Amino acid sequence: MDTFSDLAFFKLLLQKGTLAATAQELGITAPSASKRLAALENRLGVRLLHRTTRRMSLTPEGEAYLTGAGRLLDELEELEHRVAGAKAIPRGLLRISVTLGFGRRHIAPALSEFARIYPDVEVQLHLTDRPVNMVEQGFDVSIRFGELPDARLTARKLALNRRILCAAPSYLRHAGEPANPRELRQHHCIFLRETDETFGTWHLSRGSKQETVKIQGPLSSNDGDCTLTWALDGHGILMRSEWDAAPYLRSGRLCAVLTDWTPPPADIYLVFPTRANLSAKTRVFIDFLLERFADHRDWGKRGSNW
Repeated sequence: MDTFSDLAFFKLLLQKGTLAATAQELGITAPSASKRLAALENRLGVRLLHRTTRRMSLTPEGEAYLTGAGRLLDELEELEHRVAGAKAIPRGLLRISVTLGFGRRHIAPALSEFARIYPDVEVQLHLTDRPVNMVEQGFDVSIRFGELPDARLTARKLALNRRILCAAPSYLRHAGEPANPRELRQHHCIFLRETDETFGTWHLSRGSKQETVKIQGPLSSNDGDCTLTWALDGHGILMRSEWDAAPYLRSGRLCAVLTDWTPPPADIYLVFPTRANLSAKTRVFIDFLLERFADHRDWGKRGSNW
């Protein structure tokens, strides 16, 4: 038996729960299934299952093998679907969800080019800074920032990004520059309302040290463009993504502060519900964006990614 066949056998065995049920599914006898499991364990040199007359349970080695088996089989299935569907014509409705600012600045222009290349794909771009349920709301692709909340989703990194604390030189001249996160409490801070749970709180880290700061200020908004405008006008310190703030940092209209402290991750991901059976329209869109943003995933160009 080849390795992938053994992986599929072991995954099926755990799904069915018994050797008898597995044998019935495969159209072989129960003793044959038992011999196959024994041969697999002998080849690997470890016991994969604890077995009694009534039940079986995974050993630590078996759990690791099952986890790897699932991942490799999913990747193989995705590869086969990808190759088999390479000649499929991308067509139909493609629904995409992305945040307001990034969607306007980067995704809308990209979709203009995409529409010319794939005229049979009807694109609906949904801009929102609220989390979406991709399955319930029927989105094919979502573009998200930072760590993903659902490990069951498939994600491809679209671009490197980070959050930066910054302020206009005019603000720093009269208010001074904070020397540590605690001093942020003494400053006017401009806050972007992304979730109600985190409103008014900034989380920063330096190595293993963590700081959570309750900030205050006269201005807040759920729109990133508004907060950026206020920061440029000298109203306070802002936490903003590099993709948006970088041009102003280069020109000197904004200055980075507390540069040795790191806000939460903000890398940008393409997210879709499943690896297998991707439609042609979804597959070509993902490939199109990954190619378009390839330079933004290059750490060698970290200083000029945006």
